[in-house]
Amino acid sequence: MGDRKPERVPVRSDVVEQATRDKLEKRGVTIESIAQIVYDLQLPFNEDLHMEDCMDSVNKVLQKREIQHAVLVGIELDELAEKKQLSQPLQEIVESDEGLFGVDETIAFGSVFGYGSIAVTTFGYLDKEKVGIIKELDTKKGEEVNTFLDDLVCSIAANASGRLAHRLRDRQEKLQEQEIIDKDREERIG
Repeated sequence: MGDRKPERVPVRSDVVEQATRDKLEKRGVTIESIAQIVYDLQLPFNEDLHMEDCMDSVNKVLQKREIQHAVLVGIELDELAEKKQLSQPLQEIVESDEGLFGVDETIAFGSVFGYGSIAVTTFGYLDKEKVGIIKELDTKKGEEVNTFLDDLVCSIAANASGRLAHRLRDRQEKLQEQEIIDKDREERIG
């Protein structure tokens, strides 16, 4: 009986979500800066769109565990690279954001499937075009490393944009508000 391992208690999702939000804020990424990208992407398709809708969508996306985990891992790796605590050659690869690395995009891309093909194609667009805060993160010089963070912000914005597109279609199809709420809650699982 003495060999029995204590049962592990999972980290509460609200703790993980708050840690994710804190890490983003510490790195200079605000909900508003991501929402601005979402607004610019979705406004051509929804003339009644408000910035509050975009902020709400970003906030909802940040409730997804998949996103939270990706953000926490990616930012941790960026911070370790800043402190020069990765082993070589990984340190140099991450620190220099080597073009053929691709693991940064892979982690971010892996968390973009929650809101359908529109989120996937939007991610590709944002990763290539580097708009708004994404461009700021990608072009920062000095000691700061954002190899993973710029792609993670692409993922958050792409998911929030895809979520809004789906909600717009739900409303166009005149779904009942409770149906829309239920679909949204279901999409945020995981």
